[in-house]
Amino acid sequence: MTTVAVLGAGKIGHTVLAGLLRAGRPGDTLIATARRPERAAELREALGVRVLANAEAAAAADVVVLAVKPQDAAELMTELAGHVSASQVVVSLCAGLPTSFFAKRLPDGTPVVRAMTNTPALVDEAMTVVSAGEHATEEHLAVAEELFRPLGKTLRMPEAHQDAVTALSGSGPAYMYYLVEAMTDAAILLGLPRAAAHDLIVQTAVGAAAMLRDTGEHPVKLREAVTSPAGTTINAVRELERHRVRAAIADAVEAARDRAREIAEEQG
Repeated sequence: MTTVAVLGAGKIGHTVLAGLLRAGRPGDTLIATARRPERAAELREALGVRVLANAEAAAAADVVVLAVKPQDAAELMTELAGHVSASQVVVSLCAGLPTSFFAKRLPDGTPVVRAMTNTPALVDEAMTVVSAGEHATEEHLAVAEELFRPLGKTLRMPEAHQDAVTALSGSGPAYMYYLVEAMTDAAILLGLPRAAAHDLIVQTAVGAAAMLRDTGEHPVKLREAVTSPAGTTINAVRELERHRVRAAIADAVEAARDRAREIAEEQG
């Protein structure tokens, strides 16, 4: 079985390792790295995996997962010089950074797969998109998919779409939480207890998402099924349109996409 090293086992890195363990992968095939000694101790205790220095971990792995912050990626690549070869697969979780960023810092021919997942990986409901770099083949994409499959759904897309993916599903959970927060405040203004409002909104969100997933119907059709003539829902939708909520969402997603592009430009 291949050995996987997750370099920078923060929240997302830890989540990937935990998902692989839940899927039945032996702990002795997993390696983690951490900047702080106390974090390394936490990983050993919580996951039972080996925790090594970055260069040592990379040299010992078949698959190297880069889970550091984008601004730390260049320093990490300098540290890994001479410890990664073209026979390994490198999977980047660094938001905004293209595979070319890593390709020019790795040995010629090293396959790099760019991946974007999201925080629902913590409950095995992630949306992960993988994209092949210049030297990555179908086999390398399959390796990446196998890593993320225990965390939820995976999808292959061309790398040109990854900044949009980052803006939509990578940042997307925050938009959902923002909406739930706003609805909770509105419910309290209407006199509902906070706990009851929370339960009402969360279950409504779960049910609506399940209908979108399971029925395959267009969201407009599902919305129209709730919207009776001269009823309560159409009044609410009218207010959303009056406040240009649809346009605000589009602007927000576009702003997130633009920031992903800026990150790539900043890191070179």
